Amino acid sequence: MKVTVINKKGPKISKYIYGHFAEHLGRCIYGGIYVGEDSEIPNVNGMRQDVVEALKNIKIPVLRWPGGCFADEYHWKDGIGPKETRNKMVNTHWGGVTENNHFGTHEFFELIKQLECDAYVNGNVGSGTVQEMQEWVEYITMAGESPMANQRRENGQDEPWKMKFFGVGNESWGCGGNMRAEYYADEYRRYQTYVRQYGEQPIYKIACGPTVDDYYWTEVLMKNAGRFMDGLSLHHYAMTGAWEDKGPATGFEEKEWWSLIKHAQYMDELITRHSAIMDQYDPEKRVGLIVDEWGTWLAVEPGTNPGFLYQQNSIRDAMVAAITFNIFHKHAERVHMANIAQTVNVLQSMVLTEGAEMVKTPTYHVFDLYKEHHEAEFVESFGDESETITYTISKKDQVMTISICNFSLTENETISIDNINAKSILSAKGIKGEKMDDYNDFSHPETVTIQDVEEVQIFDQTLEVKVAPMSVVTVQVAI
Repeated sequence: MKVTVINKKGPKISKYIYGHFAEHLGRCIYGGIYVGEDSEIPNVNGMRQDVVEALKNIKIPVLRWPGGCFADEYHWKDGIGPKETRNKMVNTHWGGVTENNHFGTHEFFELIKQLECDAYVNGNVGSGTVQEMQEWVEYITMAGESPMANQRRENGQDEPWKMKFFGVGNESWGCGGNMRAEYYADEYRRYQTYVRQYGEQPIYKIACGPTVDDYYWTEVLMKNAGRFMDGLSLHHYAMTGAWEDKGPATGFEEKEWWSLIKHAQYMDELITRHSAIMDQYDPEKRVGLIVDEWGTWLAVEPGTNPGFLYQQNSIRDAMVAAITFNIFHKHAERVHMANIAQTVNVLQSMVLTEGAEMVKTPTYHVFDLYKEHHEAEFVESFGDESETITYTISKKDQVMTISICNFSLTENETISIDNINAKSILSAKGIKGEKMDDYNDFSHPETVTIQDVEEVQIFDQTLEVKVAPMSVVTVQVAI
């Protein structure tokens, strides 16, 4: 494949496109991120350090919490104060387990501090009140004297925290209340009024947007509430077939390789069509499309609680991640943030844990390979269902970054990129699968891992990269 780059100024690729999502679901929080201060697993203030360091390595920019469906049954006051006096609740959405609320607001912001990232808090519209939401924002962000700020101080946090993003409800068309678009638009207008800015930092308010291809929902929200929001969410999961019959994460047939990839590619059409509606009401693209739940949703691992959504993560998931990032980059003017579901032990996770052990997934390595695109200027992105190649080119500080995914099962592909004034190769790294369901587990943690890529060279300032099948490669060149 020959690529001729057209040098024109493009939009910035927001680092928040590489955001993450941690819900009170299965072993994402408890055991995955938080083990408690008394755990024998190395931790700082209860946060397991292997997970924290792994996430910092991929420059995690933002973390969404506490849900998900859990957000609309979560009452934040149950998760503050001494742990032994916190109210318990039943997590009705995810396994019917009893939640002890030991991981609450203070613990979340301790995690944010350790990760050195921004906070995205999702408020409760489905079963919560306007007052409850207002008081939570006050508790988190109020610096002066107030009832909630004083209660925060009594619980050990003198200074307010910084909260950059706030979601007003989650999946309000479904688990967040089964609302009609018109009803939620009015509720959003009411609730967001009380998401007050108590400090200097403006809060980026995110409205619950559509599920997949519900274009009517987008139309109603933008028409009736667009001027009150900063972002509108979109949820889309890649699956191999029907919702009721999810295919396996490993040991799948070749047809399921292609069906999952095709469903991931559908993200491009979804963003294009929802963006077209948003453009009618917001031609300046002030309101961001926030894809705050995306990733693969496959069958749970045999023998695990089906409500915990614990699935293995193979080289096929890595292909989905790279394909999706390249789609987000293509729409960088409208897509301001995205949050993969989820960070640990749930769906398409970054890492898996079992007791004191931790393993990085192939998807983790794609996040690592793509981190140089954070805040870079978009140059070009390609993805076409007729091809098995997708790529992104961006530039920042006289460095051009080229990330290429070859999701063919059998064929090598050589990519020649000219008109980029390539002077020297700074790095060339990638991952690849030998089998279409290669994955990492606790016995074989590096079956898929980042390695140097040798077949990269420059001819007369043209970059040539040979990309193996089932691989993702990132090359950086000086320009």
